Amino acid sequence: MTKDIAVIGGSAAGVFTAYLLSQKGLDVRVFEAEENLQPSPRTLIVTSYMPELIGSLCESAVVNKIRRFELFADGRVATISLKRPDLVIERSKLIQGLAARAEGSGAKVLTGHRFLSFKPNREKLAFTVAYNGNGEAIEESANMLVGADGAFSKVARSAGWPKPSTVPLVQAIVELPKDMPLDTTRIWFVPEETPYFYWLIPHSSKQGVLGLIGKESQDMRGALECFLQKKGLEPIAFQNAQVSNYTRWIPNHRQIGKSHVYLVGDAASHVKVTTIGGAVTGFRGALGVCEAILNGGSSREFRTLRHELNFHLLIRRVLNHFTQTDYTRLIDMLNPSIQHLLSIFSRDETGKLLLNVFLKQPRLLILGLRALLNGK
Repeated sequence: MTKDIAVIGGSAAGVFTAYLLSQKGLDVRVFEAEENLQPSPRTLIVTSYMPELIGSLCESAVVNKIRRFELFADGRVATISLKRPDLVIERSKLIQGLAARAEGSGAKVLTGHRFLSFKPNREKLAFTVAYNGNGEAIEESANMLVGADGAFSKVARSAGWPKPSTVPLVQAIVELPKDMPLDTTRIWFVPEETPYFYWLIPHSSKQGVLGLIGKESQDMRGALECFLQKKGLEPIAFQNAQVSNYTRWIPNHRQIGKSHVYLVGDAASHVKVTTIGGAVTGFRGALGVCEAILNGGSSREFRTLRHELNFHLLIRRVLNHFTQTDYTRLIDMLNPSIQHLLSIFSRDETGKLLLNVFLKQPRLLILGLRALLNGK
């Protein structure tokens, strides 16, 4: 029997899942709530691991390449040159390009169809979507359902998954400073204002995005505007998002009756919590879902992704206790050998990076342990 799969949500991970499954000859439909597949623009930065995962599918969305990071902490500066450049991606272009390739492989992308609920129905899942054109509720069915509908996934809630933790992200489009190289991203560590960092990423020859991630109760917009003022920058426009915050691995598959439900992307909290980056890990989750569907539930990709996300969680728990003094010490410890390691291992190769860094610079391990102990 041909597997009939419904993907709920036209996210990047969702349409990539549809592309992968349709490439294998499966009957795939994507149900997207918005009338047009035109997501709000948002600048993302991803590692060179992305083209290794999805090949040329991301080429049309690349707007810049980053070959150097400048790290700032209380007057200290460190520079990391990358052997393989990071890619600056326009999220809306990425999703549209992936959707076009999915349709070209035989998947159907149905816009204006908002998911409402589902229930078991013999061999399949019966689910209801509201057609935005006239508000009519439409009954559909599929052998399998893939929830790719973001951090506040209705699919996940309907299937009984717990509500995930989320964090707010805000960034402003700004004119680049005159001394800002186009191939450089700047990072500022200011733990009194954010447990994460501020970033400035060029996305064109004249403009970039300066942003931060914060806490739920924080006045994100106010903090960002104050930082912009300190740097002498004027916001042109703002981009906002609520992003899943990985706190522990939750199995992203459930059997409902004789059918199966999977989660992917932000719906599954497949996010690196060191940076709250979810593009590459979302695609890895999509690969895992496809492996599981095609292999009767088995997926090696899920196992490796789980290890990777847990490494990031460990680092984030340490960084959450870092003070400004700790970040200053961190910058001072980035000697040439550590800078070399950071240049060859990306943020998506954390296990390899940690092992090599601690062998080269044991004091970094001591710094992390001291921060954890002092933060109790």
